[in-house]
Amino acid sequence: MYAAALDSEFARAVRAGLTRTEQKTLPCRYLYDDVGSALFEAITFLPEYGLTRADARIIQANAGELIECLPDNLLVAELGSGTGAKTRAILEALHPCQDVVYYPIDVSAASLAKCKQELGSLGAVVPLETSYLEGMRQVAERRAPGKTLLVLFLGSTIGNFDPEAAIDFLYAIRLCLQEGDALLLGTDMVKPVDQLMAAYDDPAGVTAAFNLNLLARINRELAADFDLRQFEHVIRYNGDEQRIEMHLRSRQYQIVSIRRADLIVDFAPNETIRTEVCHKFRSEQVCRMARVAGFQMEAQWLDEEWAFAENLLVAR
Repeated sequence: MYAAALDSEFARAVRAGLTRTEQKTLPCRYLYDDVGSALFEAITFLPEYGLTRADARIIQANAGELIECLPDNLLVAELGSGTGAKTRAILEALHPCQDVVYYPIDVSAASLAKCKQELGSLGAVVPLETSYLEGMRQVAERRAPGKTLLVLFLGSTIGNFDPEAAIDFLYAIRLCLQEGDALLLGTDMVKPVDQLMAAYDDPAGVTAAFNLNLLARINRELAADFDLRQFEHVIRYNGDEQRIEMHLRSRQYQIVSIRRADLIVDFAPNETIRTEVCHKFRSEQVCRMARVAGFQMEAQWLDEEWAFAENLLVAR
């Protein structure tokens, strides 16, 4: 056994997920290394994937109204900011009114560097290369008296959580906030299954490359010997759970060694690794989730072209 193998959070997560008896899994957060983040950026431009454009349209059209709903002296933090491209409209709406301080929180150093470069002219950009909740704790500790915190959690990342875990996560954010602070939460809404399937299995194969890169990352970082040619990208829709599931399916029986996770694992023909779930929402479900987590729905903006919502939740 590697002496320091399981000191790595990534190694522990891979070992735990691939030794599950019912369904092998890998946490979706590990899809987003620098290669994965670049591939996901490409996905957002695909004609089949309307989510990111809907998200951006809503923010662009309603940034001014959003700011009017909130007190002055805002401090802005964003969970999973990436390059911060969608956030520009919000910072631009704030810029004439106050000195902007923006904390992008992400695990991708390359994305944070680009974020600071692109948005630095709009105010103080303070990148935090860390997890969501650790980033939130750091922002809360740095908050100056009299500041109201606006947290951005865009792109329907909340859909990657199981329903109860989503509530737990929102409640954990709420614990970092003061009464009157706000959370702008993106949620992808229920829509026709054919539209969803096309969005997550594009004919150009970009999403497949994004998914398979997770195995390539395990090869690179954990000294594994996955043969990517022996796995294929598979999408399923689970109607009971209102979610898309992204899988990697083994084409044949195979054995894989992951040395830095101290693991040898076998795969049966057609056995899958579930790498991501993407829950879709109805408006009443978003309201309930917010209420249980300690928020009140203050406003909701919907896109007309792609069923997507931005929800302004205020800590109560």
